[in-house]
Amino acid sequence: MQIRTIAAGLAALAALSACSRAVMTRVPRGIEPVTGFEAPRYMGRWYEIARLDHRFERGMTNVTADYALNEDGSVRVVNSGVRNGRRKSVEGTARFKGDPSVASLAVSFFPGFPGGYHVFALDEDYQWAMISGPDRGYLWILSRQPGMEEELYRQLVGIAEDRGFPVEGLIRVEQGEGVVRMDLHKRLR
Repeated sequence: MQIRTIAAGLAALAALSACSRAVMTRVPRGIEPVTGFEAPRYMGRWYEIARLDHRFERGMTNVTADYALNEDGSVRVVNSGVRNGRRKSVEGTARFKGDPSVASLAVSFFPGFPGGYHVFALDEDYQWAMISGPDRGYLWILSRQPGMEEELYRQLVGIAEDRGFPVEGLIRVEQGEGVVRMDLHKRLR
């Protein structure tokens, strides 16, 4: 009798864990990940231009994300930033949730705790991107350059606002000295 109870408890725990993972990697309702996504073009360094606040990035400046394809089709992720004058980084793995031509991934920095990573707006030349997590409480604006022209930034914030993100909470990320201008004539995707 006790073995059945333990087995039932373990089965329930496994089901709860699977359900929790599904919730943490889901695509928010009304957000459409980019299709026609070309993972090799997305690889390399990205600079965080703005984000919604979260404890794991609170107080960080000079935040970057470096992506590299692994042989098995997963993506090596190294996030890095400066807090209290010291550079900190964390490495993880991202896996496509389905077809790799759809920019919807589950990223894990700690085994068993994946989070959603959904590219929902992307420059046709892969020079900027907007990413959502599993809900609208997660938003990142990334760029290949450490700065972004203000008009382009406002356009991207407008897209995020139209899609229901709380953009009044966006934090502009300090990326050191010098702002690199980006061509405004890139088509929004």
